[in-house]
Amino acid sequence: MQQTRLDTARIRAARRVIDPVFLDTPLYRCEALQPGLGCAVSIKLETANPVRSFKGRGTELVASLLAEHGPRAVVCASAGNLGQALAWSGRGRGLDVTVVASRFATAAKLDRIRALGAGLELVDGDHESARERAADIARYEGIRLVEDSLDIETCEGAATIGLELVEAREQAKQAKQAKQAGLALQAEQAGPAGLAGLTDHAEVAGTAPPFDAVLIALGGGALATGVGHVLKALEPGVEVICVQPSGAPAMTRSWRERRVVTTDSADTIADGVAGRRPIPAVLDDLLLVADDAVLVQEASIVAGMRMLLDHAGLVVEPSAALGIAAILEDRDRFAGRHVVTIVCGSNVDGDAYRRWIGPTALPHKA
Repeated sequence: MQQTRLDTARIRAARRVIDPVFLDTPLYRCEALQPGLGCAVSIKLETANPVRSFKGRGTELVASLLAEHGPRAVVCASAGNLGQALAWSGRGRGLDVTVVASRFATAAKLDRIRALGAGLELVDGDHESARERAADIARYEGIRLVEDSLDIETCEGAATIGLELVEAREQAKQAKQAKQAGLALQAEQAGPAGLAGLTDHAEVAGTAPPFDAVLIALGGGALATGVGHVLKALEPGVEVICVQPSGAPAMTRSWRERRVVTTDSADTIADGVAGRRPIPAVLDDLLLVADDAVLVQEASIVAGMRMLLDHAGLVVEPSAALGIAAILEDRDRFAGRHVVTIVCGSNVDGDAYRRWIGPTALPHKA
């Protein structure tokens, strides 16, 4: 495999730096989703942590490096999740964190950034406007600019998810082999008459085979390139499928055309993946590790959120439902397979969630 910017040895070492609260997140098969989707689905849950998203893995690396060697002040642009994560990681290390966001960003995300002690500057326009303003602040004030997906730490932090997936897959293969060995011994002892019954029992009680595809939300690319790098390095047979809203297709179009394609606007409820200007170095990495990049409709994203609520008991932000949306739009592709979807965030505004999913989805505030 050609080399990405990422390094597997550094990714392994990252687990010694990242706060354990972000590591070894749940991975479980959600059987309730299978009838409606036609395939076995395992959820990698990245929301049960202090910032409710996977972003803390990367910001832990960034903040650790800055605390040891870099300036004590840092600025980033964020749709909300990176800002929360950097504020959390920076607060524990005495860093002065400023977050630049669109004034149209999810209010709940902005409130949590403030609550975590970061400075917050709001700009008119979208996330790309926030990126420009953050770069200006870094240049004028001489402080560190953290760029999600461009800064390798954000990718390698996310890549630790890939290590956990690889380890889980290996454990599943070992368990399957042990079960097969045990059944073979029972069959030998039972003789021909008992073999059919043992086979029937194995089919009923058997676990799903190891997963053969991972569905990854695609925005700036840190999650996709990080997890994709590890999978292609250690489990190259696993299909890496990136999913993006059709209303914010810049990175997917870039992947398909193998060159940077920008868009004039983004129109999606999935604000966490609504970038318009892909970073060339990140695209280069993505081209090496992604097997496919697909676009999904807004209605499918909402349907995916509803399924995760109804069948998995999970309240998620739109970006976290992209994997389910991809299955809904291409059932034949995934029929009979075992796929993992990374539930990457749950920072969602309650009022907006009720509008999308239905008025009874969440209780109203008293």
